[in-house]
Amino acid sequence: MFNLIFSTLFMNSLTPKFYVALTGTSSLVSGLILIFEWWYYKKYGISFLEQLSITHLTPWFGGNGTANGTDSETSSTGSGPQQEVQVSENPYKLFRGPEYSRFLKFRGKEPLTFYDMNLSAQEHQNLFPVEVYATKDEFDTMQRAWRERDPLLRVSIAEELLQKNPDCVPALVLLGEEGTSMIIETESRFRDALRVLENSLARRRSGLVTYDEDSHAREMEISFYVRRRLAMCFRKLRKFKEAVKIMKDLLKEFPMIMDIQENLIECLLEMKAYADVQAVMAKYDDVNIPKSATIVYTAALLKCHKCRFSPDLVSKRGISAVELSAIEAIHRAVEFNPHVPKYLLEEKSLILPPEHIVRRGDSEAIAYSFFNLDHWKDIEGALKILHMTWEGTFRALPYPLEKGHYFHPYSAGMEAAERELLPAFHELSVYPQKEVPFFITFTAALCCVMAMLAVLTHAYPEFMAQLARTMLVYITMPVNFLVEKLEAIVPPQLMQNLARI
Repeated sequence: MFNLIFSTLFMNSLTPKFYVALTGTSSLVSGLILIFEWWYYKKYGISFLEQLSITHLTPWFGGNGTANGTDSETSSTGSGPQQEVQVSENPYKLFRGPEYSRFLKFRGKEPLTFYDMNLSAQEHQNLFPVEVYATKDEFDTMQRAWRERDPLLRVSIAEELLQKNPDCVPALVLLGEEGTSMIIETESRFRDALRVLENSLARRRSGLVTYDEDSHAREMEISFYVRRRLAMCFRKLRKFKEAVKIMKDLLKEFPMIMDIQENLIECLLEMKAYADVQAVMAKYDDVNIPKSATIVYTAALLKCHKCRFSPDLVSKRGISAVELSAIEAIHRAVEFNPHVPKYLLEEKSLILPPEHIVRRGDSEAIAYSFFNLDHWKDIEGALKILHMTWEGTFRALPYPLEKGHYFHPYSAGMEAAERELLPAFHELSVYPQKEVPFFITFTAALCCVMAMLAVLTHAYPEFMAQLARTMLVYITMPVNFLVEKLEAIVPPQLMQNLARI
């Protein structure tokens, strides 16, 4: 009882300056905690205080000590297994020399990340093993060129090697990708590489060179790559017939290699050959074939082409069966990749697509939209129906990380892979959006309240000091009441012993 009376007298003796200092210091400390919490959340995707409480406090109460956001990659519930995050080559990959380097020159921003370029270098090294080269020295030289980070030095090494051996296919490929400033020059380089490969394959078939199955398979793989890049040159030079012919030949010769149909579909859409696009889609929009943004969004685009959507007509006669089919196809496409609509509707600015993409991620959305935005604009009403209906997809997907409607649940591990692939100046599109952790909201509210109290105490010190004393009296009233009851029930000697303790 004496301690309680002493503490009350101590609080009543405090001056207004003490309350100003107390509220000001509390506001400053809570503000610093808020800044640190926000920085930690932006960098690691979880609140520091939340992680601390989960790691150290939850085990005391029988929890498993695992944050909700950290185990979603390894666990899955609902309609199917969690889809793994896989980085694959972008079928719409641009050419570094005439396209990526031009962007760097005029904008001063690096369009490709080191991680992205390093993946391409590894793929080229695997595509051209030592057996492809005439000598071991050529192999060592080109390996050094692929690993070199300076593009000018890479091109210089390939040019020196090409002067020694004009038929060096890896050097021609590197110069075609990076050593040109115009697409027509790139086409010339890949034509030369294809000529060398066709001569080698012809000698092998005629028996002039000993037939080796492994070497033949390797040359066919290199031929596929060169012809595909040559078809991309034709597409950019608007030589659509030549591009389509090469792509169809590649699909016949290499039916197990996917993604080439995406280039074919885009080229046919540019030609406005919608019947041919429908024929390709009938073959590849199958349940057993892995999906892509090109497949699902082209299916939706063809449905929009059939219905010729008009809001005025729909408001008068209602939605027809064809329009319902188009809406369903849009919902299916948005579930597969929810990042695409904002790029197609130009609500988010496009950048040059990376050389590698994550399926269902922001990188794939950029790659698809970069080449297909004009195709959506060409079809009357396609963007209108997309604008009016795409957000309705999310009402059917309240928990996209746990259960999907048409596809597997959305993977939670895409964001980390996307940040490695996309340049730093691009604002990454994240789905589903993370909610702000409770501790950040709590700290922000605490900081605001303390700042307000500090200002009021500084402006009205006497009034705020009296208010603090009054609140303290009301807070201590229940404590005093309990102490009085305990004194009436418990023997005095026991209370004296407790007071001493």
